[in-house]
Amino acid sequence: MNRYERRPISAGEAEIEYLDGEFRILRPGAYVRCAVTAVAVRLEDLRYWNVDLQEPYASPEAKLQRLGLKPKE
Repeated sequence: MNRYERRPISAGEAEIEYLDGEFRILRPGAYVRCAVTAVAVRLEDLRYWNVDLQEPYASPEAKLQRLGLKPKE
């Protein structure tokens, strides 16, 4: 999603195509579900995803967990 795209009107789950540095809304909605935690992530808060797997993540920790890595402590 870039600054020129309109925000979705629907309150349901969106269908998204994840690209490098942005995403494209295929079906309007207000949120997507994290692939690891199943937490609803509002589109305006979506910052983490995997282009190859086409999956959104709620946090950097969730992405690391999906990739099988441990965050530094």
